[in-house]
Amino acid sequence: MSRFFSSKFDNLTPYTPGEQPKIKDLVKLNTNESPFPPSKKAIRYAAEAAKELQLYPDPTCQALTQKAAEIWGVEADEVLITNGSDEILNFAFMAYCDEKTPAVFPDITYGFYKVFAQLLNVPYEEIPLRDDFTIDTQDYINVGKTVFIANPNAPTGIPLSLSEIEEIVKSNPNNVVVVDEAYIDFGGESAVPLTKKYDNLLVTQTFSKSRSMAGARLGLGIGSKALIQDLNTIKYSTNPYNINKMTMAAGLGALEDEAYTKRNCKTICKNRTYTKKMLRKMDFETTDSTANFIFAKHKVLSGGMIYARLREKGILVRHFDGERIKDYNRITVGTKKEMQAFLRAVSEILEENK
Repeated sequence: MSRFFSSKFDNLTPYTPGEQPKIKDLVKLNTNESPFPPSKKAIRYAAEAAKELQLYPDPTCQALTQKAAEIWGVEADEVLITNGSDEILNFAFMAYCDEKTPAVFPDITYGFYKVFAQLLNVPYEEIPLRDDFTIDTQDYINVGKTVFIANPNAPTGIPLSLSEIEEIVKSNPNNVVVVDEAYIDFGGESAVPLTKKYDNLLVTQTFSKSRSMAGARLGLGIGSKALIQDLNTIKYSTNPYNINKMTMAAGLGALEDEAYTKRNCKTICKNRTYTKKMLRKMDFETTDSTANFIFAKHKVLSGGMIYARLREKGILVRHFDGERIKDYNRITVGTKKEMQAFLRAVSEILEENK
């Protein structure tokens, strides 16, 4: 760091993104991307938008916002389009957390929550998951803080039921509850309908996973009109033109091709079931993930060793160093061919370590 870097960031530990290596013939199962390309309509719309890149994009994202409202069954002024769901999560930390209103989230969850809190100098509490990696909803009842919950959770993939989410939201009427639904399209039940009932609920989603647009950076938040007004205040105070023309157009194309999205999600869920079944036959334990990834550990071999050996064989998965999860690896669910290649490599590793 330079000598000019503010000391207020002395304790900041940046988020570590998943590795994006450029290795020929690599089977990349480490960052929960879709194995399928974007909708052809999304690609076509983006190409058309590229012809007008000399002009600023629409800061209101009117066409995309209106279509999103239609898809999710809400009003346009209950939707905010953002630069990935990370941006709206950042906005939520900025808008609803401060020294008087701390943040609270699980100790094992999406790593960016802790980073946002540290970056913004927000007090925060990490509540331990149960031994089986599930969230105990009672830990969040009447907690009196801004709640952040990924549902399904990451990296475990374990979901809360809609009734459990509602219990948390209902018990904290004076605090915002943020439900991060990055993986909701692969299982679980969305809390979006509850935004009509509770003015303190903000639901965030992303186009990165189910809609094959991780490289475009597009997300959204859904909540009461007042919450969206709050977040728009933050947006227009930081980056009014937060969505570029091509991404905006691609997002609209993706939403106009929901059949393609649903078909891909169905395939990924089928491949997830197949892979979990095969892993369990090879003495792996897996969580009951309803996301587009599997969280697994072997009964004997360490997670770090399996990760390293897989990488040597051209299979990249995600390994975490946290004490409670160091024996696990998170495996993105890809195509059937990719999952078969992964399983063959795992089988070879087990054979080599007999």
